[in-house]
Amino acid sequence: MDAVRQQYVDLRVHDRVALDEIELYAEMLSAVAAAERPLTLAEIDMVLGVRPDEAGRRELTSQEQ
Repeated sequence: MDAVRQQYVDLRVHDRVALDEIELYAEMLSAVAAAERPLTLAEIDMVLGVRPDEAGRRELTSQEQ
């Protein structure tokens, strides 16, 4: 970023959605790094904090709501 534009950037502003996505990505990378084999869908769901519903779709677990 050039110096003129940089002076207008407010470093206190955070993109909450982006930060949440980065956190999920980091958790997934940690789980993959610790695994000795590819993760199953159930293990991925557990890492991401989701569970499949009766129709096969995934929804947030109660701890995330």
